[in-house]
Amino acid sequence: MDKFDVLKKYFGYSGFREGQEALIDGILSGRDVLGIMPTGAGKSICYQVPALLFPGITLVISPLISLMKDQVQALNQAGVHAAYINSSLSESQISKALRLAAAGQYKIIYVAPERLETYEFLSFAKGADISMLTVDEAHCISQWGQDFRPSYLKIVQFIGQLGRRPVISAFTATATETVKEDIVCVLGLQEPDVLVTGFDRKNLYFAVETPRKKDSYVINYIGEHVSESGIIYCATRKNVDALYEKLCAEGIQAARYHAGLTGEERKQNQEDFIYDTRPVMIATNAFGMGIDKSNVRYVIHYNMPQSLENYYQEAGRAGRDGGKAECILLYSAQDVMINRFLLDNKEQNGEYTAEETEAVRERDEERLKKMTYYCMTPHCLREYILRYFGEKGAAYCGNCLNCLREFVEEDVTETAMRILSCIREVRQRYGINVIAGMLAGDDRAKLREYGMFSYRSYGILKPMREVEIKQIINQMLVEGLLFVTNDKYAILKITERAEIMSENDERVILRKPKEEPKAEKGAAGKKASAGTRRSDILNSRGLELFEQLRDLRSAIAKEENMPPYIIFADKTLVDMCVRVPFDKKEMLKVTGVGENKFNRFGERFLSCIREYTGGVREKFYFGEE
Repeated sequence: MDKFDVLKKYFGYSGFREGQEALIDGILSGRDVLGIMPTGAGKSICYQVPALLFPGITLVISPLISLMKDQVQALNQAGVHAAYINSSLSESQISKALRLAAAGQYKIIYVAPERLETYEFLSFAKGADISMLTVDEAHCISQWGQDFRPSYLKIVQFIGQLGRRPVISAFTATATETVKEDIVCVLGLQEPDVLVTGFDRKNLYFAVETPRKKDSYVINYIGEHVSESGIIYCATRKNVDALYEKLCAEGIQAARYHAGLTGEERKQNQEDFIYDTRPVMIATNAFGMGIDKSNVRYVIHYNMPQSLENYYQEAGRAGRDGGKAECILLYSAQDVMINRFLLDNKEQNGEYTAEETEAVRERDEERLKKMTYYCMTPHCLREYILRYFGEKGAAYCGNCLNCLREFVEEDVTETAMRILSCIREVRQRYGINVIAGMLAGDDRAKLREYGMFSYRSYGILKPMREVEIKQIINQMLVEGLLFVTNDKYAILKITERAEIMSENDERVILRKPKEEPKAEKGAAGKKASAGTRRSDILNSRGLELFEQLRDLRSAIAKEENMPPYIIFADKTLVDMCVRVPFDKKEMLKVTGVGENKFNRFGERFLSCIREYTGGVREKFYFGEE
């Protein structure tokens, strides 16, 4: 059996996606690899296929209990013997799993990094034939990553205690150049094949909206996407609870998830979401890592996250099946204050020196600044994200709100020069709110307290409103003419580039939307250009068949006590509607249908198709035959 046989037999796919085959070939030749692939690109296939071809066991190190459960469940359904070992199991269950593993019962074992240093697991590992060790979410090993976990440092020590060094493979979805280098160095990868397939998720539509009433926006958006599953991320538990109550009052089937709920509540709410009992999940960032739900059609950020790494990882939970999905960030200036408060109260790592703690703080502030600029840029949002991760993107993607909006350009160079003059006059000692208020001639107590009325710059931009002045200041920040200090005071400072601005005859051009979309009616004016929804593929009869297949899948999921998407993904059901298989040979050509899944479920789906069609093949999709 070769890699193609394994791919088809167990996973039901006839070909590899971009990057998968190269990484698999590297692993099978005995080389270490590092794969940096966006969420939904099929990272798990890259280590699961070699694991089934290697003679021994593959250990997969993962911090994500929910993902372990999903992956093991999916593998077992595909006919692969797999197990997981983490804190969700009792000690007796762990001992039993290790006994079965030692007896050769499992080809793939998922394990939490904290388990690596326990005597029982180490004893098992020293005596086992371990062909490969896979590090999932590998960015967690870097102190400069957005989600550093000290427990990941135990992986290196664990590898050193094994009698024979296995092949090491590492995977992550989000890594800047610095984090990538850190993974290779800290993990001790030996001349690894490093593959970056690109960070672009072409099926995702990106938008930044600034609605006056976020709750109304969310309620209207869900009303327009009533049959779809989505996640709404909030910065705080308080926001989660408040939005949850409002959605429930509107009759929306929503669930919530945050660390303030009991373990039982979190588990039940997560299951309600996964099983589509409650298709809308409102959560803090405590939810979602490792959720392998393939049919999430939208991710809304009610508040701005603290970094683009966090944002892209959370937004990436949409559209894992390759279909169209929307990632919408609802921005307000208050979000910056909330995030700065959260950073000020962030629990510090006790192992850091004072210098390291300060460096981490500065790094966090810089990330927050770049995240804020994303919300302000009038240019392509996709290009901004790709550039942040060190990848070149097109200036026009055609699948983000900024690319689809009409903008007008206004030369605001003269106003920008007055703003610079004001900042110099006050000796660069204040933040955006004070400077904008001072220039607009505002008469608030804080400005009187600071003595702003005595400066020549006071009121020189009347009758402009503060919000208009802030727009120009934000544009100057994005263009590198100004910067804000990386501390809680966020003081405006002038860059060297601004000092020679007049010498270079540099202009400041402000791009403003020609006509602001109505914020309360969902993401306006968009036509996503990549990815597909089933309504783009299937005609009315096809959509009826899809619903019948989905109902059958739900019934089987309840019988088997597992999430519907582990039975078959939506993408597989759509392909059934396109191909209209009537027998086993035809069903095995459907993407995502492997031999084991056909043996378990195939006949029931064939019966459903035969009953719906009356045994007469017809066309259920748009387009040519």
